[in-house]
Amino acid sequence: MRITQNDEEITILIAEDDDGHASLITSALKEAGLLNPMLRFRDGQEALDFLFQKGPGPHREPGRSYLLLLDIRMPRVDGVQTLAAIKQDPVLKELPVIMLTTTDDPQEIQACYRQGCNCYVTKPVEFNAFTESLNRVGLFLRVVRVPHINGEPE
Repeated sequence: MRITQNDEEITILIAEDDDGHASLITSALKEAGLLNPMLRFRDGQEALDFLFQKGPGPHREPGRSYLLLLDIRMPRVDGVQTLAAIKQDPVLKELPVIMLTTTDDPQEIQACYRQGCNCYVTKPVEFNAFTESLNRVGLFLRVVRVPHINGEPE
């Protein structure tokens, strides 16, 4: 199944520096039945370059729908900084952001919600629990509604 918005496919963006976690996330979402295009970024800066249409590499397409799964602990630009930059932008602030992280510190969770994250999911350390958690995220994504991200390149 592909999650769509008005018959348009939603692209799932995954910002995760750990190759093993990124692979598990992608596999679990597919196992949950999601066949959407997925783009992976190795740090927050790569995700921001894509979203803000900067630097080399792929860039977001205005008028398309995206959803971001964002790790907190990443090199260069961490997830909280990435989230803040997205939610402060008048065009990108509508982008749904789901924090996916091993951090369960209540203060960090609150900080993410204050910055505007839409959901916070703790990645369990144990493999089977991690996979089950991601399957549930996949099922959630099958019913969530995602807005278009408009705006032209700067």
